Amino acid sequence: MWDQQYNPLGNEIVSGIIAFLPILLFLLSLTIFKLKGIYAAALTLGVTMIISVGIFDMPIGKAFAAILLGTGKALWPIGYIVIMAVWLYKISVKTGKFEIVRGSIANITEDQRLQLLLIGFCFNAFLEGAAGLGVPIAICAALLVTLGFNPIKAAGLCLIANASTGAFGTVGIPVITGAEVGGLETLELSRMTAYLLPLISFLVPFLLIFILDGIKGIKEIFPAILVVSSVYSVLHLLTITMIGPELANIIPSLVSMVALALFLRKWQPKTIYHEPGVELTGKLKNYTMKEILVAWSPFYILTGVIAVWSLPIFKQLFVDGSVLDFTTVALKIPGLHDQIMRTPPIVTEANSIPAILNINFVSATGTAILLAIILTSVLFPALNIRQSVHLLGDTIKELWLPILTIVLVMAFANLSDFSGLSTSLGLALAKTGEFFPFVSPVLGWIGVFLTGSVVNNNALFGSLQVVTGTQIGISPSLLMAANTAGGSVAKLISPQSIAIAAAAVNQTGNESKIFQYTIRYSLGLLLLVCIMTLGLSFIL
Repeated sequence: MWDQQYNPLGNEIVSGIIAFLPILLFLLSLTIFKLKGIYAAALTLGVTMIISVGIFDMPIGKAFAAILLGTGKALWPIGYIVIMAVWLYKISVKTGKFEIVRGSIANITEDQRLQLLLIGFCFNAFLEGAAGLGVPIAICAALLVTLGFNPIKAAGLCLIANASTGAFGTVGIPVITGAEVGGLETLELSRMTAYLLPLISFLVPFLLIFILDGIKGIKEIFPAILVVSSVYSVLHLLTITMIGPELANIIPSLVSMVALALFLRKWQPKTIYHEPGVELTGKLKNYTMKEILVAWSPFYILTGVIAVWSLPIFKQLFVDGSVLDFTTVALKIPGLHDQIMRTPPIVTEANSIPAILNINFVSATGTAILLAIILTSVLFPALNIRQSVHLLGDTIKELWLPILTIVLVMAFANLSDFSGLSTSLGLALAKTGEFFPFVSPVLGWIGVFLTGSVVNNNALFGSLQVVTGTQIGISPSLLMAANTAGGSVAKLISPQSIAIAAAAVNQTGNESKIFQYTIRYSLGLLLLVCIMTLGLSFIL
């Protein structure tokens, strides 16, 4: 048994600075040094190992065990999801479905700014709410590339569109987890996020169009942006305050997508915008309703399957003692599971940290995508089994490098967590006292940067937020909401998300370009959340 060391240097601020060095190195590697993602991740992992073992006194065996757990999490479920999502995309392209999908969207509007709102924002938000875990980035970025968007730009825009939706990904699990960790009511925490996230939801569509086409673009399609922003943010606000976090992305995204499509039947901009180098298609081919339904079949079947996978009654089938619990294998990592103690003040009382890799063969999101592929192939056959398997092989060959990058990133994240580096950094930030409400979202931002997940971020720093809030007399639910919101805007620069985005648009090796594309917007939105949290701390 080993107790985590949060202050090995005798000064919490200095220890926190040392703990921050691997993050700083990763940021510099992707921006100043412009290293490929895999080299940046490998270098960061090496430095994290040196600091964890050499300064924070983590036993080297436990350090390697933490890396092993990170590797497992990268392969399952993340790697599994990425492979299935890209395989689905490749099948759609090979069978010609994607060309009809592109045509059906162009028949609604040829303007790429409006296509960005439909696919990059609305459909992205829906997939985030239903599935999460990289699915929206992989699917929507690939769709935008098919519509003529530059691959780096498509990946970056889809990441930026994720700014307000990541907090409610996978049917609201991040908020639910935050409530559980902080000992809060789920609806109470959900309502507190209403002070922060609906404003970002309203601003993001404007930001996307500004990035794509500047102020001129906002002016030219202002009515359409206003439709999307207003419908989405209002329904977002109503859902998270009256229903809860589970449907906070799903309801607003579906209604705003339909609202925009109906609006565009009556209104189109005077000037049609296309990216440089993309030519107008001229007279569009009119597809029959059957052709369109068949072309979109992989995606609406995927939507239906994921909807079933998200139902509480379906999830209950896989809990311990239920009829399908045998389909989940829980691998306890030797030498790590319950062998490291997390101690106060990060928790109210010392407890051991579980280290379990759950391989859920049936309930995994990747399996939902696989089932969607199978159902599409059976209901709308276009490829034989040999062709489909060949495409799967091509997908795995193309994705081995980005998945290796994700492995290194997750290894670094797990090592930071189990060694206590991330906690040391959090405790240093908590020393800011009454200024902590401004810093609170930064903690969430760092948590998602480290773990790639708002869920894991809330599990990592949620207790610290609540304990600190109680100590300084600030609403714990506000700080937990700030942790969630700060984490959500970090989805733009999470190494895990960027690796998935790069893989989806066939830009593995160009992770630094995507990172540089999104970092300024992530920091800008983070500053906005920090200011709002500080202001709310004086009111609530």
